[in-house]
Parts: sequence; C-alpha cells; structure tokens
Amino acid sequence: HVRHQRALLTRKFLQTNHRNKKMAEESSDRGGFSRGFGRGGDRGGRGGDRGGRGGDRGGRGRGGGRGGRGGRGGKDEKDVWTPCTKLGRLVQAGKIKSLEQIYLHSIPIKEYQIVDYFIGANLVDEVMKIMPVQKQTSAGQRMRFKAFVVVGDSNGHIGLGVKACKEVAHSIQGSMILAKLNMVPVRRGYWGAALGAPHTVPTKVHGKCGSVHIRLIPAPKGTGVVAAQTPKKVLVMAGIHDVFTC
Repeated sequence: HVRHQRALLTRKFLQTNHRNKKMAEESSDRGGFSRGFGRGGDRGGRGGDRGGRGGDRGGRGRGGGRGGRGGRGGKDEKDVWTPCTKLGRLVQAGKIKSLEQIYLHSIPIKEYQIVDYFIGANLVDEVMKIMPVQKQTSAGQRMRFKAFVVVGDSNGHIGLGVKACKEVAHSIQGSMILAKLNMVPVRRGYWGAALGAPHTVPTKVHGKCGSVHIRLIPAPKGTGVVAAQTPKKVLVMAGIHDVFTC
C-alpha cells in the first residue's frame, strides 16, 4: 500500500514538472512567464519594442529603455484646465465672451478658473485678516485658522472669501478660490455730469452685516475714497475712486 502511494506521488510530481517546463517554453515567445520569470521575450515584457508603458510616446519601458520623459506628460499638463460644468465648457469653447453675460442670466459660477479665464490677469488679492478659531472636543480644543481674502480687478468686480483650515497657507488658498467663486459685479455711476468713465456709486447706498452699518454717498471727482482703512481697500479694489462713507 505504501509503495502504491509513493508511485502515485512520483507520477504526479513528474507530470507537474513536465507541464511547467512546457508552459515556460510556450511563454518565452510571449515575453515572460506570466508576470514572473523572464520579462524579456519578443515584446520585452512590459517594455520591449514598444518601450513599455510609453515607447515612442515616452514611457518607462523596460526592454526599450525609458523612452524619454514625454510619456506621462510634463508639468504643463497639470496647469491645463478641464471644465467640469456646462458653463465651463462654453467658456473654454469661446461661446461666452465676458463675465457680464454670465451675470446677466444669473448663472452660478462653480469653477474659479472661469473668473481667471476672463479677468485673471487683472485680479489683485489681499489678505484682510487671519484669526484663530477653536472648537471644544472630548479630547480638548481643536484650533484652526480662518482667513478673510478680498479679490478684485479695480474695474467693477469684487469678491470675498472666508475659509478655515489647520494650516494658514491652506486657509488663504481656499479663501482665494472662494473669493473668485463669490465674485460679483459692482454698479458705478457719476456725480453731476456724465463725463468720462464712471467714478463713484450711482446713488446713496446702505448696507448692513451683523451689527455693522455702512452708507455710501456719491462724491465729485477728485474727492477720493473717504472711508476707514478696511472699507477703503474693498472700495478701491471694486473700482470706486470717489465716495463718501458714514
């Protein structure tokens, strides 16, 4: 009985060994034994004549060399904007000529690249305030930094962004993106005769946020922005050159 079992085991071992040799011989033409032994062959495994994952396209082939640096693309591809919304695709295709066309139909802007596409070269951003905020948790206090950023082109467009993150740099970057998404048009007018470009607010305007009130009054040319330091920065970035505030 023991001799019979040994004979069966020996026969199975020989059959398995013969099968493996046969598969190895057949796979040598395909460039290797599956993904294991021998990544050579005619195709050169993952490389060969095709240069692997790139070849002539610049990939990282094993058999045909690295094939340059063009396969995965350079750093320029990261800066290419790929629109995710229908509005973004229309802007990139040149169907929409200005931001005013978007504001005219009250279309929400979901991609900050749309603002950069039209007025990105003229935009100026300024960090108005950075303040720490805390949240009480079971493990203690969690501190984050909140940044207030104003973005404007000094030509009738202004936006405010507020973002809180663990890092100051991340909060500023997020606030800049939100400020571009919150960009709104600013209506400007004249004091007296309508000569030259608009320079002040068209009428007396009152605004309120929380406990803060502000009133804008049209002013003649040459007056300047008569306001405190913070509202003066915002009004100048909005493109208003002469105004009284109270």
